[in-house]
Order: sequence, then structure tokens, then C-alpha cells
Amino acid sequence: MNFTSEHRLDDADTGTAGITDTAVVEREFTLGDIPGILWTPASATDAAPVPLILLGHPSLGLPTMYPRLVARARHAAADGFASAAIELPGCGDRPRLPALEQARAGLRRAMEAGEPIGDDILDALVLPLVEQAVPETRTALDALLALPEIDGPVGYSGGVISLATRLAVVEPRIEAAVLFAGSLLPRATFDDARQVTIPLHVLLQWDDERNDRQASLDLFDAFGSKEKSLHAHMGGHTGVPQHAGEAASHFFTRHLK
Repeated sequence: MNFTSEHRLDDADTGTAGITDTAVVEREFTLGDIPGILWTPASATDAAPVPLILLGHPSLGLPTMYPRLVARARHAAADGFASAAIELPGCGDRPRLPALEQARAGLRRAMEAGEPIGDDILDALVLPLVEQAVPETRTALDALLALPEIDGPVGYSGGVISLATRLAVVEPRIEAAVLFAGSLLPRATFDDARQVTIPLHVLLQWDDERNDRQASLDLFDAFGSKEKSLHAHMGGHTGVPQHAGEAASHFFTRHLK
């Protein structure tokens, strides 16, 4: 892991005035050719390490997602957690993946034509991303947990939900997850979901114009966790209420401390 920048955030840096008075240190890094960002409470030290939350995000690129990620990171720091995000394969400044670009084009054509999204498109769009991103995320986790100011346990927060579901199955260091419901769900994701056993807190926007509500409900039903809760809120894709984030914070505080 190679740190390429470091600075201390204040409200003017992030546009998040009023979220928290907790000082946060932001460090950009590279892990091979994978860029990422690590946020830690300034109070985290070798003698007082903090737990870690991995921040998942859609395949829009870290620069595009930065405002939302840094807001979530500042909330996490206020609760005493470090948080980190890495760029997804084929996204942001990373080299494009021809097969993924072709799958995205097929999705756009189907949606514009009002056609159903077939399993072949879903598999081509999601599964290669999951297969590459899971080992990359685990490698990043190795490097992050080697830092003296960070310790377990580890949580996962966000999407892509197929990636998060696979990680919850194969990565034992992840002990709890807050998942953002989505509906581009290959059949393999349902198979993974049945093997998930960690506590889950799932957020669903009831009127989300981008997702199929029933697919999200079916996936929630498939999760094998004994402790799982579904938090559904009225409104569209970008209408997540503030109290949803507060409930997620309480969830992590309960399970990771």
C-alpha cells in the first residue's frame, strides 16, 4: 500500500457542516494499480486502534462518488470507526474492461427498448465484476488491517449488493454488514445469499425508480442470517432519509464494538 496524499478534513473541505466535530484524516492510496481512500478519526493511534468499515459504492467511479463517500466516512469517524473505499474494476481511472462495457451497452439497449433484463445480461454485467472485485477487496483488507491504527472487527456498508453478498460469504473478517438494496441480481447472488450468516441491516427505498422492489425483497428473504432487518423508506433512489443513516450507525456500534 502506497499513500499518495494525506490531509485533515474540516467542514469546508467536504461540504458536510454539522455532521460531526470529529477530526478526520483522509489519505489517498494505491494498491498496485488500484486507487483507494482511507478515512480515520484523528484520535486513532497505535495504542488506540479503531475498527474498520469498508464502504461499497456503485460503479460510477470514486471521483463521482466522493461526496457521498466522504459524508459516510465522517459519520463513521464520529462513531469511532475508520472507513475505506477502493475503485471497482473497469471504473474511474482504471483500465476499461471490454466485456463489462459490452454488457453495459446491452443493458442500456434492453432498458431503452423496454425489454426485460435477461439472465445473460445480468450475468455478464455483474459476475465478472464480483469475481475480480472480491479478491481485490480482500487484498486491500489485508493491507488496511496491517496499519497499526486500525484493528478488527470489520464491517461492510453499501453496494454493489452482489459484491457485498459474496464478500459476506467468503471473508470471515467481515462481521456485520449494512447493505443498500439493488435489483440487478444474477441467480448466483441468491445462491450466495443463502450462505450468509452475519448480522445484516438492509436499506430499501420503496419507490426506487432504478430498482425492482420485488427482487430486493426476494433477496432479503434468501439471506441465511439469523439476525437480519429490512428498513424500507418511502421515496426514490436518492431520497434516503437522514434517520436511515443514524440507524445504520447504531447497528455498527452494536456489532463491531
